[in-house]
Amino acid sequence: MEVVKKTKKEIKKYQLAVIKQMLKLATTGFGLVAALAWNELIRSFIDEFIKTKISVGSGILSLAIYAIVVTLLAVFITLQLSRMAEKLNPERKEEKEEE
Repeated sequence: MEVVKKTKKEIKKYQLAVIKQMLKLATTGFGLVAALAWNELIRSFIDEFIKTKISVGSGILSLAIYAIVVTLLAVFITLQLSRMAEKLNPERKEEKEEE
C-alpha cells in the first residue's frame, strides 16, 4: 500500500513538472510573438515618421534610433516588472532585509 502511495505521489510530481514546463514554453512563445509584434510596430513607426523626415544617412540613423528605442523600452518594462514582483512577493523583501 505504501508503494502505491509513493508511486501516486511520484506521478503527481512528474505531472506537475510537465505542466510547469509547458507553462514556461507557452509563456516564452507568447513573449516571442509579442516581441515580434512590438518589433514590427517600432520599425514601421521609424520607417513612416523618421525616414521620411531625414533622407541623408537615414539607414544608419534609423537603425540607431530603433536600437535606442528598443533598449529604453526593454529597460523600462524590466524595471517596472521587477518592482511589481517585489511588491507582490513579501518573502523576497524579508530576505533582502536580512542580508
